[in-house]
Amino acid sequence: MIVLKAAQEKLLEALQSVAGIVERRHTLPILANVLLRKNGPVVELTTSDLEIQVRTSAELGGDDAQFATTVGARKLIDILRALPSEQVVTLSAAQNKLTLAGGKSRFTLQSLPADDFPLVNEAVDFGPAFSVPQKTLRQLINQVHFSMAVHDIRYYLNGILFIAEGKTLTLVATDGHRLAMAQGTLETDVPNRQEVILPRKTVLELQRLLKDEETPIEMRFAGNQAKFAFSGLEFVTKLVEGKFPDYNRVIPRNHKNALVLGRSTLLGSLQRAAILTSEKFKGVRLNIEPGVLRIASSNAEQEEAKEELEIDYAGDAIEIGFNVTYLIDVLTNMQQEMVKIELQDTNASALFTVPEHPGFKYVVMPMRI
Repeated sequence: MIVLKAAQEKLLEALQSVAGIVERRHTLPILANVLLRKNGPVVELTTSDLEIQVRTSAELGGDDAQFATTVGARKLIDILRALPSEQVVTLSAAQNKLTLAGGKSRFTLQSLPADDFPLVNEAVDFGPAFSVPQKTLRQLINQVHFSMAVHDIRYYLNGILFIAEGKTLTLVATDGHRLAMAQGTLETDVPNRQEVILPRKTVLELQRLLKDEETPIEMRFAGNQAKFAFSGLEFVTKLVEGKFPDYNRVIPRNHKNALVLGRSTLLGSLQRAAILTSEKFKGVRLNIEPGVLRIASSNAEQEEAKEELEIDYAGDAIEIGFNVTYLIDVLTNMQQEMVKIELQDTNASALFTVPEHPGFKYVVMPMRI
């Protein structure tokens, strides 16, 4: 039977939207596959890694029948990418094989039974739905994702805290050395506080899929799952269990020294200074005095870099060290022209904010150099 008959680019787009979570090597071979469930001309495509499940539907033609099977997602994508984009491709099924034909090319692929595909058991107790424009959530994730921990034994740090309360959506990420927080406005009021930790893989996949447009993304949280619906996709993920640190205690209050300067100017100076930092510690020294900011770095070969910026500052003289990567990360992911830095002394954490966006805060711990 003919499972589908559609333009290469239409099938490829549908496959790519669900295949980001698929890993080529898995303990369960069927998890390398995409589940194709056909109902007349509409084909539903589903992928899973047992913790995340992504589903979409597309009208892809073919026989007017019902049919379900699974086939290797990455192989199918690789073949489609190698075919001309304007070509019409046909996917037909016979016995335990699927044949993809386009022009004079034919590819026969092994399939596995649809009944063996392990779908995620969805929670029955999802909380109220709330939404923001995709563009807003994408920006919020971009402002905090770099502060997530990677393979930390404190597993609750390997993700992003999502809090929906009233009309405010707050995202927080920390790896214990720095913390980023960003807030956006929800389209509807959330009566009861909803708080979950999304895993790192989920965050990175959302970041890949979200579009820079005003169309909404609907979110619902349960005790151990979150569900997202946007752009014809349904995205279900397990949550990270555990208690996220009290981020409000980490954010400094009433630092007495503050300076505002151009983000791109500071970023350029730090990127140049980073070239001569030591591979292991990545440390830079900031020497802040009235009217001037000096940035210096050195390494084990006794090489040095020095940068000097004129600043509008009349506070205390402060010399403080930072991991330069932590500073470059935040400045790279900001879009605004100006950045405000608040400091107390050599040993206290620094607070980075954006003058016109009070919902964004970035805290970074100093390091001894």
